Amino acid sequence: MALAGFLGSAVPEWTDTKPVQGRTLLHLAGLWLPGRLIGFLGMEAGSLFAGFFDLAFLLALSILIGRAMLARRTMIHLAFLIWLLLFTAAEAGVRYAWWSGDLELASRFLEAALCIFTVLFSLSAARINVVVINLALDPGGETTRYRPHPGRQHMAGAMVTLYMAAKLFFPQSDVCAWLSLAAGAAFFDRLAEWFIGRAVFKTEVLLLGLGNAFAGAGFLALGATRLGFPVTPAAGLHLLSVGALGCAIMAVFIIAGLRHTGRNLTHLPRQAHAAALLMVMAGLVRILPEFDFAATLSPYHHGLSAVLWAASFGVWLQGFLPFMRAPGIDEAGACG
Repeated sequence: MALAGFLGSAVPEWTDTKPVQGRTLLHLAGLWLPGRLIGFLGMEAGSLFAGFFDLAFLLALSILIGRAMLARRTMIHLAFLIWLLLFTAAEAGVRYAWWSGDLELASRFLEAALCIFTVLFSLSAARINVVVINLALDPGGETTRYRPHPGRQHMAGAMVTLYMAAKLFFPQSDVCAWLSLAAGAAFFDRLAEWFIGRAVFKTEVLLLGLGNAFAGAGFLALGATRLGFPVTPAAGLHLLSVGALGCAIMAVFIIAGLRHTGRNLTHLPRQAHAAALLMVMAGLVRILPEFDFAATLSPYHHGLSAVLWAASFGVWLQGFLPFMRAPGIDEAGACG
């Protein structure tokens, strides 16, 4: 849903088209909800039903953002549509392999879906970073001192794509390990341009940076596992999912929660800082027991990480709900 929310609002903004709203938005939520309810209730018999609605939801979202691009006859943002369709295919692959009893194939498709989600994060961050960091350096928006190198912006996504293809089609090859290490290095290389002074410690900037750092560490861990280092495969996967994607999603929630309600990023509410801290803690608690030096935290880390993750979004909602109920108006009654 976080991906749908981002694409459903960002693509219309980029293409200057009308965003999804009203009955269409309600229908989209109706396609998304059954799968969540079935998963929450643990109804294994309803997994086929849930899969149907999940695929329908992703295809409907693809049609909506594709229609926005077609209306403006632009292909600038076509990469998002292509990756969303690939994500849909990976989701279908997971369902097919699971229903056919091939758990090894299902795990490969599941990792491919995670890689696609990471590529979408990489593409999104390439656009978001520039705006957010320049506003952190110059809140007035009069200058754009931060101009990242295009190669650094896109190398991470390219390396993840190569790793994903190798892992999906040649899972036994050691090439997967080296491509994973290359993907991790590419994410850390992105951070080489984040030496921007004290502005890097602003919550919204730091959280995006930590998303890249978690992603880099995740792919390095996956590569190290394949090369025989004493690290479980779950460590890398959870660094990517709970850590990287968790930080990225919360960063977007904070940034969009302010900018889309007519406010700026100059003064973040205290709940934004607390939500960011809780999300980082959720990522760390989830993966630390996977390493030998923190094994004593197991088996409590699963539940504790889930509580911290949920608390992060709960704190965010408590702080940002008043903004969403009164968009464009701050506590003093003035437009942001």
